[in-house]
Amino acid sequence: MAPLHQQGRLLNFALYQIGWLACVLGAAGGLGNLGVGVALGLVALHVALSRAPRAELAIAAAAGAIGLAVDSLMAATGRLAFADASLPWLAPAWVIALWVQLATTLRGCLSWLAPRPGLAALLGAVGGPLAFAGGERLGAAVWGDPRAATAAALALAWAIALPLLFRIARRLGDGHPTGYRGLPTC
Repeated sequence: MAPLHQQGRLLNFALYQIGWLACVLGAAGGLGNLGVGVALGLVALHVALSRAPRAELAIAAAAGAIGLAVDSLMAATGRLAFADASLPWLAPAWVIALWVQLATTLRGCLSWLAPRPGLAALLGAVGGPLAFAGGERLGAAVWGDPRAATAAALALAWAIALPLLFRIARRLGDGHPTGYRGLPTC
């Protein structure tokens, strides 16, 4: 069993992974709204358990706005085509739900990256394209040609977005406790 101080991080990681799978598999199966419902339900659970629910909601809203801008740009430029999208140039709700869910990890299981913006940029540059490649393999998106240009665009976007998200989380969450009520702080 994990030490008590890690239980909150493990729960946070598990909630995110379940939401990611629900969104991606839901979209791939033509049930994007089901994925959105699951993801937002998990975000609501995260907020309800959080020691700083208002801060977590503000961070989630900011991440959703950034995600809408970034992934709509990717769609509008032909870098990505999302499954279950009503408008081909606009990121669908399930994609925005993923960004909102990602926000729940910034002061949780990914909090160790917050004071390391260079490492966050590097992991964003590698992890962002890998996550999208996984989503593509599951049928939730299609990369634009040439694939190398899509990979580069995703790497650049995530190298900027992830440190920015940590900066926003720090600004909005500064002075507020982290972790879940009933569990030791992360």
